[in-house]
Amino acid sequence: MIDLSDRAVIERTRGLVGDETSAHERADVDARMIWSALTEPGDAVAGALIASSGPRRALEVLGSSDAAPLISAQAEVDSQTAAVSLERWRARRGDAPAASAAARRSQVHVLTPEQEGWPEGLRDLGPHSPHCLWFRGDARVLSPGRSSVALVGARAATAYGQDVVTQLAGELAADGAVIVSGGAYGIDGMAHRAALTVGGATVAWLAGGVDRPYPAGNRQLLESIPQRGGAVVAEAPCGSAPTKWRFLARNRLIAAASAATVVVEAGWRSGSINTAGHAAALGRPLGAVPGPVTSAASAGCHRLLREYAADCVTSASDVRELWGDVGREETTSSEGRTDDATRVLDALSSRVDRDIAEVVRRCGLSADRCAAVLGLLALEGRAERRTQGWRAVRR
Repeated sequence: MIDLSDRAVIERTRGLVGDETSAHERADVDARMIWSALTEPGDAVAGALIASSGPRRALEVLGSSDAAPLISAQAEVDSQTAAVSLERWRARRGDAPAASAAARRSQVHVLTPEQEGWPEGLRDLGPHSPHCLWFRGDARVLSPGRSSVALVGARAATAYGQDVVTQLAGELAADGAVIVSGGAYGIDGMAHRAALTVGGATVAWLAGGVDRPYPAGNRQLLESIPQRGGAVVAEAPCGSAPTKWRFLARNRLIAAASAATVVVEAGWRSGSINTAGHAAALGRPLGAVPGPVTSAASAGCHRLLREYAADCVTSASDVRELWGDVGREETTSSEGRTDDATRVLDALSSRVDRDIAEVVRRCGLSADRCAAVLGLLALEGRAERRTQGWRAVRR
């Protein structure tokens, strides 16, 4: 049985949450910290159980004599899955105190979905969303409403890739965007450095605990980010090692927490393709920077442009268009008014279907006006309605 007494709660959360936190809130934070220590990132069974019962009640279930049937019923999984999950979680029952103690030593804080500032995009992950976040730095750069873009790419970046990401990150950060990446060598590290150079904000998502900066060669960078207004964040508790699985799981957070994802340079099987896949699955705008056709370092970007219908990104303005900060250039008709048909066509793609809500967001017209214009474009053979939405017709 995991101790949820008031004394244990206060001890585990001491220094990790604000002094103004109520006893009720502190207990929820404590329960989520424990779940973070019990599970691996993205554990959907734990996520479903917590969503159904709440974090504290879910912990109480683990100590009951009929835990497996309760997990099966509340998480809506079969009995075998429930039994395996229970065995896995119980094996880590003693890890939470060590994680919270390590967090206090390293001046790490905790943020939960119930607290103000939780990245709203993470909720799109459903049962795979983090139980809590462990972070160092300013939590405000994670808060909803901040324009953010994930700039990711190859560790073995070329001079071309480093130059491009420096320009993109620098210009976007100078305009107030939060630069999100994974703290790795190559493109990730250059994106963080460029943001800091112009006095901008950046967030590094780590695969292991934030008390163990990784890679070691970027330790100075990762320690400087919190000191200069950014944040270093992880869902794995302090003391956790950055394993291969956790790197892959971490990529979904980078995609979910960002308004758009841009792959600057990547090989055919780069981990950045995994991040791009998460962005596409979540419906996030996805961009890729083209490179020389002879460069293996850009093969992954070309694959995204061809197979994932990623938008071609060559400048910071292209990135802003991905999340709608900058509208496409409008043309006017002979009557001097805005050409709504052009606006709607600019919002469509000839390679991927877009539903009416996405077209409305991109073109800036009302839903009714947008639907009317789409109907006219369909009659003219310039757009077509398909199973998954609308698509422009190549002419």
